[in-house]
Amino acid sequence: MIGRFPILDIAPRVEFGGDLVGVKAITHESIEVSATIIREGHDSLSAQVILYKPDGTESCRTPMVEKWKGSDRFSAVITPTAIGMWHFAIEAFDEQDKSRNRDATRLSTLSERFPIYVESERALVGAWYEFFPRSEGAIKNADGSITSGTFTTAIASLQRVADMNFDVLYLPPIHPIGLAFRKGKNNSLSALPSDPGVPWGIGGAAGGHDAVNPELGTLKDFDTFVAAAKKLKIDVALDLALQTSPDHPWVKSNPEWFTTRPDGTIAYAENPPKKYQDIYPINFDNNYAGILAEVQRVVEFWIARGITFFRVDNPHTKPVHFWQELIGIINATHPQVVFLAEAFTRPPMMHALGKAGFQQSYTYFTWRVTKQELTDYGTEIAHQTSAFFRPNFWVNTPDILPTHLQSGAPAIFALRAVLAATLAPSWGMYAGYELFEHARFKDGGEEYLDSEKYEIKVRDWELATQSGRSLAPFIATLNEIRRAHPALQRLRNLHFHPCENDQIIAYSKREGKDLILVIVNLDPTRAQETTIRWDYSALGINSKDFSATDLLDGASYQWSEETYIRLDPIGKLSPLGRVAHIAHVEL
Repeated sequence: MIGRFPILDIAPRVEFGGDLVGVKAITHESIEVSATIIREGHDSLSAQVILYKPDGTESCRTPMVEKWKGSDRFSAVITPTAIGMWHFAIEAFDEQDKSRNRDATRLSTLSERFPIYVESERALVGAWYEFFPRSEGAIKNADGSITSGTFTTAIASLQRVADMNFDVLYLPPIHPIGLAFRKGKNNSLSALPSDPGVPWGIGGAAGGHDAVNPELGTLKDFDTFVAAAKKLKIDVALDLALQTSPDHPWVKSNPEWFTTRPDGTIAYAENPPKKYQDIYPINFDNNYAGILAEVQRVVEFWIARGITFFRVDNPHTKPVHFWQELIGIINATHPQVVFLAEAFTRPPMMHALGKAGFQQSYTYFTWRVTKQELTDYGTEIAHQTSAFFRPNFWVNTPDILPTHLQSGAPAIFALRAVLAATLAPSWGMYAGYELFEHARFKDGGEEYLDSEKYEIKVRDWELATQSGRSLAPFIATLNEIRRAHPALQRLRNLHFHPCENDQIIAYSKREGKDLILVIVNLDPTRAQETTIRWDYSALGINSKDFSATDLLDGASYQWSEETYIRLDPIGKLSPLGRVAHIAHVEL
């Protein structure tokens, strides 16, 4: 029932399955609460947001301010300070009634409470790097054969990841790989004895989801690898792929977990027109409780070995309520664990997975290229879906070589990295990106030639660095800037600023007194220039001129409300020229 002062259209709020679920937040993140509040007649009113701690006690009251006079839309910013389920409510009252009793119902209305689920910083913020352990330290022998890398040889590669200032290292499945219907090079149906198999074809004689591929080493070797990563302040993320090879132990122990055809054979995975003969999908309609219990056991097995990040393969092909239940169970006892949804699918499903509990998700950024596409998508993820959807912007993956990277032009790799690293608090990069790898499997396709999914890659990282054919120093600078500036570690503070050139995009982020301006030339082939008209209200400044320092090269500028910009990606300042400004404004 509407109270004495109707409080309407309260935001943020997240409804899922008929219930209110927690608005996504991290500790010390600023969250704007807003509502339309009205009363009859012409008398004025006041309102405040009441923030409640996870134990239900009141934390603070923050006065709400009308957005503009006569709008009836009021807002205030609240900041939860600890992990847990917080709540907020809005109270509206007659501002002339100075003697009112807060516990009474005379001339006041208190809304219901709305949940805010506050998690650790890593649920929102991180720089992810992906490599295949079998390629790290791999050796090409004189006869052309390849000796696989292992957890032990991959330890040496951790320093490379640390030098680029990445926070999270994601490993594709590390489990035994099946032999039945094993795929060969470039997804060939006829594998040679030397072909290592696809890591997502999980399970063999050596075990399943709680075992490691013997070609990579032992569980003890894995533990040593994880410990070495943690010494470098790198968290290891594992792949959680709920599927099996025909050789997985589950196929014999629990055949009811799979779909059986009329002829008695088990149905393999298909994503038309693609067929995955080496993979059996799980049927969650058969023995749901047993499957849930086993997956929980597997996840907790790896958590006990120091893993707190899981990249979940194709979660949109499994029941959404399964993820809501599993993630709820895991986070109840392990609130630090982060689940990243690898879900390149329709928006409603991606959003539902976020509401179901996934802390982060892959996104459409990989295919957003034009200024309008980037502006629209950036506005969406920052201001329309941020209550339930946290984006992780990946520039490439082993499965996806976007069309715009296929030219191999260094500038396109640099500018896409700038966009991913500054538009979103979390971004990711698959190994080889820094070497400008761009050979496509076929014209019009978005798959890598000689994809690492099907073979071991031998890369000469040292030679690439010595010859200047590596983006690694630039990536290291980007991640260093991200770590140093809180504004780039937030999602809801993104604002775009107008300029007439569609090849230049400009946006800002501010957190407290940390103000960052980003300007990117979207054309990797030629210089572009424009005049940017900064929205001072979005920047939170009022001086005519301001000082800005480019964090990429240290150059200083005096800019004003209308700022002329020229960016030349083929300039002489560096092998990349100048693809962007990432400027810190002195306040």
